[in-house]
Amino acid sequence: MVNVVSGDRGAVPPLSPAFLLIMLGSRLRGGVEARLAAEGIAIRHLSALGHLSRDPGLSYSELARRASVTPQSMQATLSKLEESGAVEKVTGGGRGRTAKLAVTDEGRRLLDVGKQAYAELDALLSEAMDPSALREMLPGLFRAVQAAGDRPGPGRSRESAGPHRHSRTSKNDRPREDRP
Repeated sequence: MVNVVSGDRGAVPPLSPAFLLIMLGSRLRGGVEARLAAEGIAIRHLSALGHLSRDPGLSYSELARRASVTPQSMQATLSKLEESGAVEKVTGGGRGRTAKLAVTDEGRRLLDVGKQAYAELDALLSEAMDPSALREMLPGLFRAVQAAGDRPGPGRSRESAGPHRHSRTSKNDRPREDRP
């Protein structure tokens, strides 16, 4: 727990950084999800679109591995994107062939919507915090995200840590200016 001592009513009580980050993450995620829901998609759809826009031609299996989800889960995500016209098969699958996928103009529009949603939340954070302090925190927060991805949560063994327990941060997981 971090204890900030001050005599005024606006003082921050003893708080757990993990608790605050979970609260903040939940609120930020809710903001993005609400914006994306208006477009008929969720963060998992935006993530798949992001991977496909950076690496056109990925297969269902490759996308599932990157997202640390089952192929069945990725199939459902991509089916929704295909139905909405955001993704198209560039090559057909079947009988041992792997279907390759590409982002359409509609998919690029949805990526722009996602980028805008994240930009609005970045602006909110910059209003709530000193922007230079926020920039200075980014490397530490990124390292914390990496470390948390490599460890199970409290009371959970590595075996029960879920589909992300084996994930490692790759070059594709690093923050980029053009990434939603």
